[in-house]
Amino acid sequence: MSNHVSSGQSRPWYEHITIDLLARVLNNSIFQPFIAWLALLCQSAVGASSTSFRFRATLNYACLLSLFSFLKLLDELYAYGRPRKLDWDEEVVVITGGARGLGKILAEVYGMRGASVAVLDVQKPSKESEGLAGVEVYECDVGDAEAVEKVKLQIETDLGIPTILINNAGIVYGKPLLSLGSHEVEKSFKVNTLAHFNTIRTFLPTMLASKTGGTIVTVASVLGKLGASHLSDYTATKAALIAMHSSLRAELNSPSTAPEGAANIRTVLVTPGQLSTNLFQGVKTPSSFLGPVVETVELAREIVKMVDSGMSGEISLPLYARWIDWLHVLPPGLGKLVRGLSGMDRAMEGFGAAQSKISKMAGGVKVQ
Repeated sequence: MSNHVSSGQSRPWYEHITIDLLARVLNNSIFQPFIAWLALLCQSAVGASSTSFRFRATLNYACLLSLFSFLKLLDELYAYGRPRKLDWDEEVVVITGGARGLGKILAEVYGMRGASVAVLDVQKPSKESEGLAGVEVYECDVGDAEAVEKVKLQIETDLGIPTILINNAGIVYGKPLLSLGSHEVEKSFKVNTLAHFNTIRTFLPTMLASKTGGTIVTVASVLGKLGASHLSDYTATKAALIAMHSSLRAELNSPSTAPEGAANIRTVLVTPGQLSTNLFQGVKTPSSFLGPVVETVELAREIVKMVDSGMSGEISLPLYARWIDWLHVLPPGLGKLVRGLSGMDRAMEGFGAAQSKISKMAGGVKVQ
């Protein structure tokens, strides 16, 4: 996953002003239908004429925003169907790579709610917390299909049938393609991609058989859509996840070939940009305004929000991650210019030195 670390140092005040912040302010103000209708009521309250240009312009604007919101809702219902009803007395959450980073935060959130949570990881949580007090941690290499099958039986015995699967485990080496060893390439695909196949093939059948259905969350990366220097193995594994997610949705939504119970399965694709975790410590964001580092807590909140809604969908943070596909529409020369100006292919320059320090303390590659 595209997980990164914040430096922990205080930043200048202007670095907190980002395009994402501006977009959030606009979406909650002038682009909010409620605010537009409120402005219209305020004009009526002060005696504005209903035939005046200002009143009619405000009315038309409020109607346009309301129509757009309604069409967006219809589009989501047509694309993803009605929300799945969650019963937290019955839900069992499985999180891979939950010992650190994003996975640990998600485990803590659900743990503090009192939900049944199973964390699958090759490591124990780096630090105990109140949120993990009721969370069951299973030592499991999710890249090993037999190990996943075995731990599934244990989870069903301890907690019940898993209904929410959050595939989050990931590793990164951050080396040029010619410097990668064959074992490193194989491990990248095993942990970042094959693990998703293992868990979905193991847990999906019982979700399909369940009356309440289930939710599958695929944590990929915006880099799976972009590619980047020094990340050929990582970006390839994330691109594979995006393709796998699309194929899975197609299989579940097919009117003629979808398996029984597929109507109750929801799928969520997560394609984050740079995150404030240890996995990519040493990576420098090309632009703190256009491509800000996303706080891990913020992404976790969005994932929990969508899972709770019972809807399928895609979560892309920061803002540029939602529109990055348009880069492929540009002519090759212009695309190269944009990549050069963005600095995306220079972002890994400080990665090696930072990871060397981590390796000395942790004794290996960062797994989350």
